[in-house]
Amino acid sequence: MYTEPLHADQPRHAAPPHAEHPHAARPVHAEHPGAPAVGPQGGACPFHNDQRESRAGKQKTLVLTGASRGIGHATGKLFSDAGWRIITCSRQPFADDRCPWATGLENHVPVELSDHRALPRAIDELKEKLAGGPLHALINNAAISPKSAEGERLTSLNTPVGTWMSVFHVNLLAPVLLAQGLFEELRAGQGSIVNVTSIVGSRVHPFAGSAYATSKAALTCLTREMAHDYAPYGIRVNAIAPGEIKTDILSPETEAMLAPTIPLRRIGTPEEVAKVMFFLCSEAASYVTGEEIHINGGQHV
Repeated sequence: MYTEPLHADQPRHAAPPHAEHPHAARPVHAEHPGAPAVGPQGGACPFHNDQRESRAGKQKTLVLTGASRGIGHATGKLFSDAGWRIITCSRQPFADDRCPWATGLENHVPVELSDHRALPRAIDELKEKLAGGPLHALINNAAISPKSAEGERLTSLNTPVGTWMSVFHVNLLAPVLLAQGLFEELRAGQGSIVNVTSIVGSRVHPFAGSAYATSKAALTCLTREMAHDYAPYGIRVNAIAPGEIKTDILSPETEAMLAPTIPLRRIGTPEEVAKVMFFLCSEAASYVTGEEIHINGGQHV
């Protein structure tokens, strides 16, 4: 996906092993507050159950980077509408007056993700906001894809060393450090980590730069490694790889050029991507880990 040429976390609003398997079956009584909601045909709806738990005083919590616009903004809204508490991270102050989810201002941690030395402080603040409670999901959505001074794609021939370092700090190192720093909270919540990779991690793209593309390919590999390392603790780790998604920076001309190359003949929406992430963080995906789900209308085939 090439949808975020600037900091994806710039606010749009201003713009060990456990003894028992975590998913082992156990009897559930009808009066149990966490009992699954049963539909007309007797089937359990995992999405409804997530909302039911929130209403029953068991509100789930999501830490989300890059929540200010595009995919991140749609994701925060979807989870919030489902009753989740959303804690955001970005390098800009939070403008609470234009946020569609409640308590946005007090659930925001400012941090420059390109500076790995700033992350320990941010992680401490996230822990303070969690106050010893469990974390049910961490979505690493923030990313940067810098351009040249003329606004052109930076290649492996002309990308400055400092740009490589900044891109990899935001797109790869920050997800590693956030997951490490919030490990205990994720284990307590039997949480789900979702890394946002991209279709450009597997092919050369006409607009995405070399540093961005290689950082996303590395994040795909990291997702597999994390899935293996975190699984003994009941933490699932998956990735989504969006293709062309309709965001504010996608011009009508670019959309018209790209749509015919996609089997579904259209550009995807941020809401469609957010729904897949919601699935990965729900009980419906309780046996899914180590996967990278392509969300691109068949573009990758």
